[in-house]
Amino acid sequence: MTDPLVERMRPFGTTIFAEMSALAARTGAVNLGQGFPDTDGPAEMLEAARAAILGGHNQYPPGPGIPALRGAIADHQRRFWGLEYDPDGEVLVTAGATEAIAASILGLCEAGDEVICFEPYYDSYAASVALAAAVRRPVTLRPDVDGGFGFDPEELRAAFTRRTRLVLLNSPHNPTGKVFTRAELALIAELCVEHDVIAVCDEVYEHLVFDGEHLPLAGFPGMRDRTLQISSAGKTFSCTGWKVGWVCGPAPLVSAVLRVKQFLTFVNAGPFQPAVAVALALPDSYFDGFRDELRAKRDTLSDGLRKAGFDVRRAEGTYFVTADIAGLGGVDGVEFCRALPERSGVVAVPTQVFYDDVEAGRRLVRFAFCKRPEVLAEAVGRLTGGA
Repeated sequence: MTDPLVERMRPFGTTIFAEMSALAARTGAVNLGQGFPDTDGPAEMLEAARAAILGGHNQYPPGPGIPALRGAIADHQRRFWGLEYDPDGEVLVTAGATEAIAASILGLCEAGDEVICFEPYYDSYAASVALAAAVRRPVTLRPDVDGGFGFDPEELRAAFTRRTRLVLLNSPHNPTGKVFTRAELALIAELCVEHDVIAVCDEVYEHLVFDGEHLPLAGFPGMRDRTLQISSAGKTFSCTGWKVGWVCGPAPLVSAVLRVKQFLTFVNAGPFQPAVAVALALPDSYFDGFRDELRAKRDTLSDGLRKAGFDVRRAEGTYFVTADIAGLGGVDGVEFCRALPERSGVVAVPTQVFYDDVEAGRRLVRFAFCKRPEVLAEAVGRLTGGA
């Protein structure tokens, strides 16, 4: 007898990130595919981790996370976004944002519930929806005349049905680099309130906004008590391997996430939790400096890609820039990215794998710029024929 769960998960094989990173290793190409930095995070955080390891923080931490980290997360939300959360009941520490998203969907969705998400979407979203036996309702982000990405408001309105359980929003958005505008977020909030829908917001790039501003959906009218706000230390503090994330929201929703999380990883990152608490309290100069450093890297890579013949879309935030391959004669992003390491010695990720509507992303590819300047220079040199 065929198992329904096995059938739901059959489409999810090896992730594109693993495939392209393996290709980079095999060919010696510059890996601008997977979004991880090639430098470590702030010294204060690293030293705090060393001290925690040597100081005995190596056993199970409390299920919701250590009090110091939950308090630091609540302080961070108040400091940067003006949002108040009780660290005892409204903040939960998770194994990265990926677990937070999966546990949120599994904890809040029943079989057949519909989840609205903006495509292209991070690949774990589709897998989490499938695990919950829920149904994806994608709304497509398309290249706009201003060089970025936008969506059709009527397409979004039409996506809401009587079966809609939640909206899954990622802003700043991976892979497009889009930062949702105040007007776009206001429309999403209005529809969530109108249809009594929960919002699950992936905000891991909250501090990496180069154009526009990050506006948490939880801050819009009617949204505080129907929104789970998710982020992590990985992107902001260049420690993606630590897998320290968190969920903030009203206690009933956070409790639902915790009930699932405890049977996924139970707890995680004992000695890293105190270190992340230190990092969250760093002065504004750290956050501003890191953002400005990433903006310069974005500009370096974007300019290089244009010189190489790509049609580059504007990256308003995140680690990533999206480019159209049509100007280079490309018609299929997967084929293009599989050939690029041999052709130019650089690895990128085909964006079409993040769409239900594959044709909408057929010619788009994503490059990561969260690398050292000399690595970006080497990649640009290879792409432009200068190396």
